[in-house]
Amino acid sequence: MTVLEGPAVPARHRGPRRALPPGLVMAAGTVVSRATGFVRSALLVAVLGSGPLADGYNVANTVPNLLFVLLIGGALNTALVPHLVRTARESADGGAAHVDRLVTVLVAALLVLTAVVVPGAPYVVRAYTSYGGGQLDRTVLLAYLCLPQVFFYGLFTVLGQLLNARRRFAPMAWAPVLNNLVVIGVFARYLGRRSFDDGDLLVLGAGTTAGVVAQALVLLPCLRAAGVRLRPRWDWRRAGLGEPLRAAGWTLLLVLTDQAGYWVVTRLSTSVGERAAAAGLPGVGYTAYSSAYLLWIVPHGVVTVSLVTAAVPALSAAADAPRAVRALLARTLRTVAVVTVPAACGFAVLAPQLCALAFGHGSTGSADVRAIAGMLTAFAPGLVLYSAGYALTRVFYALGDSRTPFLLNLLPVAATALGALLCHRLLPLRWAVTGMAGCYGGSFLLTVLAAAVLLRRRLGPLRVLGDHVVLLFAALPAAGAAWWTARYGLLPAAAVLAAGYLLLARLLRIEELSVLTARLGRR
Repeated sequence: MTVLEGPAVPARHRGPRRALPPGLVMAAGTVVSRATGFVRSALLVAVLGSGPLADGYNVANTVPNLLFVLLIGGALNTALVPHLVRTARESADGGAAHVDRLVTVLVAALLVLTAVVVPGAPYVVRAYTSYGGGQLDRTVLLAYLCLPQVFFYGLFTVLGQLLNARRRFAPMAWAPVLNNLVVIGVFARYLGRRSFDDGDLLVLGAGTTAGVVAQALVLLPCLRAAGVRLRPRWDWRRAGLGEPLRAAGWTLLLVLTDQAGYWVVTRLSTSVGERAAAAGLPGVGYTAYSSAYLLWIVPHGVVTVSLVTAAVPALSAAADAPRAVRALLARTLRTVAVVTVPAACGFAVLAPQLCALAFGHGSTGSADVRAIAGMLTAFAPGLVLYSAGYALTRVFYALGDSRTPFLLNLLPVAATALGALLCHRLLPLRWAVTGMAGCYGGSFLLTVLAAAVLLRRRLGPLRVLGDHVVLLFAALPAAGAAWWTARYGLLPAAAVLAAGYLLLARLLRIEELSVLTARLGRR
């Protein structure tokens, strides 16, 4: 895998050289985290079932997880690293005093937020449910235990971004594994239990929060190993905190607009699901949409996020050298496309087999699997656009511009919402939500086009379209052969897809794939 490098970070922030490329370390952590997360989810269902108790637990755990997504995807994740890299480069003390002030104000804000949210647990539960009686009481109890996760998810984000700014990517990628293992251990003791009293709920709720606490606190010794000694500093005036806080505000608005688009799709797809069930059409509503999305997003989460996160410090350090930024971005886009282009083709032609393997168990029938597979096929082409748009918008953050990504994000949100409304009104019940999936993926074409135009003005021409076309010439014939082979099973089809793509890519001399396979072979 290509290691993206840029101007050096000051020596005090530079850790020892690692044997593994940062993107590979993060991708490995993401894979293990997702694997243990699947075990955790399966165990939760095995212990609590899928009835009212499980619903109450998931409602109680929804709000802190939602805030975690807001923090990771918005206010802190994208704004902190570029700012910290620039501060380290420009400050005489390597940015140590500035980091102390920034962490102090962020931790104080998280404490205030948590202090407001936790006492409001009953109102939070009522806002999300129509529960009453004992079900309401149990859910509120669990919410009181789970809502403190807000602080520890935020702390995890702040500490993790400090490490990422110093190019220590492994801790933040692997810490969620510890969280999953703690929760797995808590739930494992209740296997076979048929009833639960308040004491059991205390253990389950507190154990879930304990996993998040462990995920955050395990980063503290990693920071010390990286040479970071945090001290609270309260001299915030004239401390230069306005820039990162303004950036955090723009990115928070970005994620909130994302949630607005997501809300439209959720409301409309659940409406379709209710009407479809009444008409005898199973599995064509929101559950099928979200299940297909979970499969579709895996290559992006494992590859794109890992590579782009590893590239952001180098892009930030090279912000004053447009040619260097352009070269780093082009290399990142090509390396991401090496994986996302064949993955999109694979989803398109092997969706029925993949969905049967992942979801064709228990009460899920063949009609449900077909519905999920149709939505995965509709999502598939958008994977390349979604990942490319993600990489392009992160360059603006590296350049210290958080306003432009917010404005760019309005395009796919508006297109997704409008497309969902049209699909809801115009398409038959069987295909309405499938159309919404296609609109969501396709909407990111607007992001890619607009971001490319704006970056061209700042950095000069980006010649990456030709690379994507070449990758399609390698992936499409392999996908066609895989589709024909799928009658013999998923494994032979996947093998044909991989072998055919690798062979054609080698014949077409795709450099990034050669580097990737060579490095993986050595590792």
